[in-house]
Amino acid sequence: MTPNADEARQRFLDHLALERRLASLTTSDYSQDLAALADWCDRNDMQNWQALSGPTLTRFLADEHRRGLASSTLARRLAAIRAFVRWGLKHELFSRDPTTGVRAPKQPRRLPETLDVDEATRLVAIEPTTPLACRDRALLELLYSSGLRLAEVASLDVDDLDLAQGLVRVTGKGSKTRIVPVGKAAREALRAWLKARIALVAAEEKAVFISRRGGRLARRSIEARVSYWGQRSGLDRRIHPHLLRHAFATHVLESSGDLRAVQELLGHASIATTQVYTHLDFQHLARTYDDAHPRARRKRPRKQGD
Repeated sequence: MTPNADEARQRFLDHLALERRLASLTTSDYSQDLAALADWCDRNDMQNWQALSGPTLTRFLADEHRRGLASSTLARRLAAIRAFVRWGLKHELFSRDPTTGVRAPKQPRRLPETLDVDEATRLVAIEPTTPLACRDRALLELLYSSGLRLAEVASLDVDDLDLAQGLVRVTGKGSKTRIVPVGKAAREALRAWLKARIALVAAEEKAVFISRRGGRLARRSIEARVSYWGQRSGLDRRIHPHLLRHAFATHVLESSGDLRAVQELLGHASIATTQVYTHLDFQHLARTYDDAHPRARRKRPRKQGD
């Protein structure tokens, strides 16, 4: 694509980061998606974004699909292009919308993995024998208690906690703030960690969760600690922070049946995102029915003469 197109793309990314204040990971994903389109245009001798059309974007997505990209990635590619075009139309960089009528490949509906209550309880049952074990227990208890995203728990500051009221202030996607309850076990674990934290924390560090060096605990380190305790607890799959978020949502929905409340707690912009947990809840109910209902139990085959 032309240098002007590259400049426009950078201005759009700056708009996402500085004006819309999207998460850095979202901006990075959009940057990769638009760079993929730019590379494809270069390979196909399209020197001007004004030449983009519905058929050319469909060809782009088809070529990306042939390269082995998942349907979810292609849907994100198209979403990034749509957002760029809408921004470009406002700034008169496009005279028409080439994404009109273009559809991403249909994505198979995949239910998120989750943990049952016993597995979640085993995972968080860490003996706080050292300051870092104390930290990890508080981390896991909070993830399960409040259903926070990895980025949310990593960016948490001490001032965001109100343990007396049992609340935490969270800054989620799109820099939106929400208040989430913190359960009793998580409050107790956090109080213990905040006492132990004093001996480790670097001067003026505000982060709730810090490393042994006293600085904010990085996202990758949080993922590594969650995975480590998953292995230590004997769970037979890879354990990651989002799995605890799924467990939180599933268990709250199973207990309350209040989908709107779960939507608010998770910070989902659309209830359609939250509705996936109704399918998980149905699966749980179906298993319970199969195990408990006398007409659903599998009967032993009758022997001749019985």
